[in-house]
Amino acid sequence: MPRRLMSRVNAALERRLPEQRLFLRSDTETRFIRLKPTTQAIALAGTSVVLAWSIVATAVLLMDSIGSGGAREQSRRELATYESRLDALSRERDQRAGEATAAQDRFAIALGQVSDMQSRLLASEERRKELETGIGVIQTTLRRTMTDRDTARTQVADLTAQMTGTGTNLAKGGTSVEDMTETLDFVTAALGRTASERDAMARAADQATAEAEKTAYEIKLLEEKHDEIFTQLEEAVTVSMAPLDNLFSSVGLDPDDLLDQVRRGYSGVGGPLGPLLPPVVGGEDADSARAEKILDGLDRMNLYRLAVEKTPFAMPLKTSYRQTSGFGPRWGRMHEGIDMAGAMGSPVYATADGTVVQAGLENGYGKLIRIKHEFGMESFFAHLSDIKVSVGQKVSRGDRIGDMGNTGRSTGTHLHYELRANGSAVNPMTFIKAANNVF
Repeated sequence: MPRRLMSRVNAALERRLPEQRLFLRSDTETRFIRLKPTTQAIALAGTSVVLAWSIVATAVLLMDSIGSGGAREQSRRELATYESRLDALSRERDQRAGEATAAQDRFAIALGQVSDMQSRLLASEERRKELETGIGVIQTTLRRTMTDRDTARTQVADLTAQMTGTGTNLAKGGTSVEDMTETLDFVTAALGRTASERDAMARAADQATAEAEKTAYEIKLLEEKHDEIFTQLEEAVTVSMAPLDNLFSSVGLDPDDLLDQVRRGYSGVGGPLGPLLPPVVGGEDADSARAEKILDGLDRMNLYRLAVEKTPFAMPLKTSYRQTSGFGPRWGRMHEGIDMAGAMGSPVYATADGTVVQAGLENGYGKLIRIKHEFGMESFFAHLSDIKVSVGQKVSRGDRIGDMGNTGRSTGTHLHYELRANGSAVNPMTFIKAANNVF
């Protein structure tokens, strides 16, 4: 059966592929190789397969080359977009920083105005009290003068009655007409002086009353302006405080706990011949309570400023870079930082105030700088080409501490930036994005 099938196949192939003979001739003999139809079919099929595979492979390579070129172009466009976005964020951060500085200046000016208004208000209050005291004295003197006037009128009436009486009565009275006339003149002069003093006192009382009303009106205007400034300050403090509260809350830090730590670190008071306790601003009136609340808010903002300087919110790089690896699992293990690739020797800056606790070679990290910050925070800067700080050195946010490199276990020039909170790794981008949203 197989032979019969093969015979049929050969017969069918022989009609299209007749048997061929390949002659090989030498000097002494001639040989030939017989190519059966089956052999020719197999050779043709193999050649066709090889040719088809070559065509497909060539097409795949061409398409891959075209696709990779498009991907590179797209990557360049995305990089340009990303860099422009970074520049915009940097400008916006600088603008927010300028606005914050301007707001602090406005707060200082407003506090000066409040202090001046309080001084003027106290002076007006003292003046009002003096005017009230003067009015009271004037009224008392006026009443006494009116009493003296009534008494003098009674005496004049009695003397007139005596003068118009009979001569017998005058003789019996033992008082001469001359004496009565002299007494009457004296009483009349005293009454004139009393009337003049009364009129002067009345004018002084009217003037004092008008002055008191004017002073009361000025005090009312000062109180209204005082209340308006207080309201503006309260609104400004509230608006400025909310983003700062969210800044620390968004990265998992308790704002009250941080501010307590900063307050303990900046609690020194004293001075030559001065009290050891701060003056008490508050009182029982509502304005004193509002002023004390505003001052507490400004103090809280100042504590926030100190806390921001001591917390690693800043960017370690100010030049262009590309984030090549993020925080999280990578290659079957945890990548506890972010990788930012850039040019060799790009400056690396401290992201917060702190103390350098390590500056040298470390297995895997290459040249490493480790800075200890407040609130249990530490920052790592690895794979550096140069280290510009030493162990024990105090650094401030924005100080240049090293240059980007390719030391240690690294596949190219980049910075490995790592943050740890109380010994546990945290995502640095959380801090950077939180600061960008506020500043």
